[in-house]
Amino acid sequence: MALPRITPSGYRRVTLFALAALGFIVVTGAAVRLTGSGLGCTDWPTCEQGRLAPSEITDAPAMIEFANRLVTGLVSVAVILAVAGALRRVPRRRDLVWLAAGLVAGVLAQIVLGGLVVLFELSPRLVMGHFLLSMVILWNATVLHHRAARPDGPALPLVGPTAIGLGRLAAAAAALVVFTGTVVTAAGPHAGDTQAARLELFVPDVARVHGTSVVVLVSLTLALVVVLGRERAPAAVQRSARVLLAVLLAQAAVGYTQYFTGVPVLLVGLHVLGAVSVWIAVVRLNLVLTGPTSTPGRAGVPADPAETPALAAT
Repeated sequence: MALPRITPSGYRRVTLFALAALGFIVVTGAAVRLTGSGLGCTDWPTCEQGRLAPSEITDAPAMIEFANRLVTGLVSVAVILAVAGALRRVPRRRDLVWLAAGLVAGVLAQIVLGGLVVLFELSPRLVMGHFLLSMVILWNATVLHHRAARPDGPALPLVGPTAIGLGRLAAAAAALVVFTGTVVTAAGPHAGDTQAARLELFVPDVARVHGTSVVVLVSLTLALVVVLGRERAPAAVQRSARVLLAVLLAQAAVGYTQYFTGVPVLLVGLHVLGAVSVWIAVVRLNLVLTGPTSTPGRAGVPADPAETPALAAT
């Protein structure tokens, strides 16, 4: 029995589900680490040798880790639906099929890496890689969701070269912020298990490097907001920049508060959620800097919103 065909609007809802699921599992993975449940399941892919689930439901760390593995199943369903939807979308687009396939490849790699994290007893470098790979997959999912709403065809700049350059610099700075954040985490107290190794780095020093990268990102984003306003950029572009700035300021407030209050678990969890939000926001901002234009070949000319629903929806 053939799968039903899907409309472009229906497929975009599928990609939104995939993006939400991928963001959700990053937060649940952080919950495993923050509750000290990283080695709650002592085996992989089963929880215990010969058992898929924990043998004792009162074993909280094992149940938390097992629940996170169940979320992996939800994510797997979401990315499979993304691929199936791309193949059944009318009209079918090759770019969407490849982006959806990238989600499957990323999740498979993440499952294998997650197994290595358990087998090597929460090696901090592997845990860092696990989170960084999640950010790559989230980038893929965000691009897929955006492209699913945009008409097929080439995308041209909707803003001037200064704004484009600041957007690209902000993306690079965001990548540095994410990386330095994982270094702070790998050297900090929340390892996922009391016996897990830590990076032999002085936490205040790496925290200062991370904080400096955040200041750079905030400064670039603020400059971009100003430039977009002066250029009278499309409303959707300016809105995306303001959203990024607001999320960044909230994330910075949480980060500094957690640092000066002894990194309480709840605030660290909020900080991980904030990291996911910042990363998605900076990717979306760079995506809306380009798009279909009303006059092919002319950069910086906004498209007619009636002809480009993707811009209005972003």
